[in-house]
Amino acid sequence: MSQSLVFIVITSYFLLLLLISYLTSRKTDELTFYTANRQSPWYLVAFGMVGASLSGVTFISVPGEVGNSSWNYLQFVMGNMVGYAVIAIILIPLFYKLRLISIYEYLKSRFGPKAYISGSVIFLVSQTIGASFRLFLAATVLQIAFFDAFNIPFFVTVFTTALLIWLYTYKGGIKTIVWTDTLQTTFLLLAVIISIIIISQQLELNAGELLGVIKENPLSTVFEWDPLSSKNFFKMFLAGVFITITMNGLDQNVMQKNLTCKDQKEAQKNIFWFSVSFFISNLFFLSLGVLLYYFAAKNGISIPESTDELYPILALNHFGILAGVTFLLGIIAAAFSSADSALTALTTSFCVDILNLPSKKGKSQKSTRLGVHIGFTFLIFVIIVLFDMLNNSSVVSAVFKAAGFTYGPLLGLFAFGLTTKLKVKDHWVPWVCIAAPIISYILDSYSSVWFGGYQFGFEILLVNGALTFLGLLLLVRKQN
Repeated sequence: MSQSLVFIVITSYFLLLLLISYLTSRKTDELTFYTANRQSPWYLVAFGMVGASLSGVTFISVPGEVGNSSWNYLQFVMGNMVGYAVIAIILIPLFYKLRLISIYEYLKSRFGPKAYISGSVIFLVSQTIGASFRLFLAATVLQIAFFDAFNIPFFVTVFTTALLIWLYTYKGGIKTIVWTDTLQTTFLLLAVIISIIIISQQLELNAGELLGVIKENPLSTVFEWDPLSSKNFFKMFLAGVFITITMNGLDQNVMQKNLTCKDQKEAQKNIFWFSVSFFISNLFFLSLGVLLYYFAAKNGISIPESTDELYPILALNHFGILAGVTFLLGIIAAAFSSADSALTALTTSFCVDILNLPSKKGKSQKSTRLGVHIGFTFLIFVIIVLFDMLNNSSVVSAVFKAAGFTYGPLLGLFAFGLTTKLKVKDHWVPWVCIAAPIISYILDSYSSVWFGGYQFGFEILLVNGALTFLGLLLLVRKQN
């Protein structure tokens, strides 16, 4: 692809996002930024959440990871479906009943102010790291596709990407994102479908033969039953359940969109249809992964050392202009869809949980919120640059491994709050939330030595949450 074409694609897409931002941010107030005035159509939220949940991690890393672990990832997605059911049945009714802006306000009413701040800080740290990892992936592709040709440093690419996201979210907030996510999901799925079609055309395969290639390929193996493997079915399935509950149901980023629906029933309907769409979308991504390796083998193309680079290399250099353009739109859409909502959720959580901003009146409320928004944009920029200097592993593994340690206390806090009526000594809760991830990290590091070769996978999240739960039990105070 020529640099001029890449520039036109990026510019056109960004102008389209700005147009949507302008149309959705008219006649808005400060509450619109946080809740969209609870007027979002459920079907719009459901479709848009597909792109936000898939993100650049799924778009690039999952097809590439097929070469390392086949379709084992689908075991994790199966667990996701159960997790979404738990969110719809248990968490959605709770959050709508309490009419929350930030879901961590629940912790204040259940435990006290220290637990409330602990939950919010855990989210702020977790989401900042996660959003940075996902945006890093997109910036890397933009660097290869466009900025490298002009010898522009990577940090300039990152800064430009972060600035573009800030520009179209700073005013309309979550209301704008609900609409832009719909556009971004469309481009993301279109990129995958067109890539599959072009592979079938270049290899002269009809639909039946294409399905046969996927079905018969050893890379399409789904289940792993070895109990010592980190890809074992039970480990990945249970991790899929609880990571979904924590990284979606207990994550302000995702739940903020669900809470823009007008009532509980519409929010639950949104979760159901979104989960079905999410599962089908992942089948497309895994199928694409098999076809990418099959295509490379048939054409004598060497597999890059980093599997994250396989799809970008083939799409931009071997699939033709149409596939290159749709791939570029897809990765931009995936990155923007996850990063823009993360930036808005971080701003919301900090303003509501830390500053209690919505309760304050006057013009200073808007200027403070704007300052927080700018601050998180800059912070994400700094983390991405640092991650570029230190990264030496698959981005998808890095994201979920980080989540296993940072989201565990949230799982323990909400599980304890929802399953017991016990009161705890609130001022000790932050120490439990610090100790649980540290112990989990130590267990994960030495598990193969201490437990006869056993290696933790994504299920380290369960251990982390259980340690938090046990810690809270030790803090139970006597009641009259």
